[in-house]
Amino acid sequence: MSTTARQPVRLVVGAAIVDDLQRPTRLLAARRTEPAALAGGWELPGGKVDEGESPLSALHREVLEELGVRVQLGAHLPGPLGGSTWPLGDRYEMLVWLAEVVEGTPAPIEDHDELRWLELDDLYAVAWLPADLPIVEQLQALLGPPPRSR
Repeated sequence: MSTTARQPVRLVVGAAIVDDLQRPTRLLAARRTEPAALAGGWELPGGKVDEGESPLSALHREVLEELGVRVQLGAHLPGPLGGSTWPLGDRYEMLVWLAEVVEGTPAPIEDHDELRWLELDDLYAVAWLPADLPIVEQLQALLGPPPRSR
């Protein structure tokens, strides 16, 4: 039996921002600028939940900081195997909600250098970070038509 203590898992939140919560046709992708290991990869906007902060408050804060917009949240996207979170390596787990911009125009303000609206049948037009890829696949199954060939 190992005596090594497992590091506590840190909670992260993500927004699957679509153009319309009722009839989505596009998903917003954001290209990372840092850290170096993630730079150039595409992800869903979001970030870490601060101590004492609720996941929903954290999501609204992160989207405002990163993109300069306010969003209306839609459904929570269940994690794999019916859990509520998506694993991000050994140290993080992510809660994901669908969202729609209700105030402002998304811009890459913090942690990103480019944003791109992707048609639901072309979600693989960018190089998603490996941790986000299973989430994108679930979004594809939930929201969209079959993907174009990769």
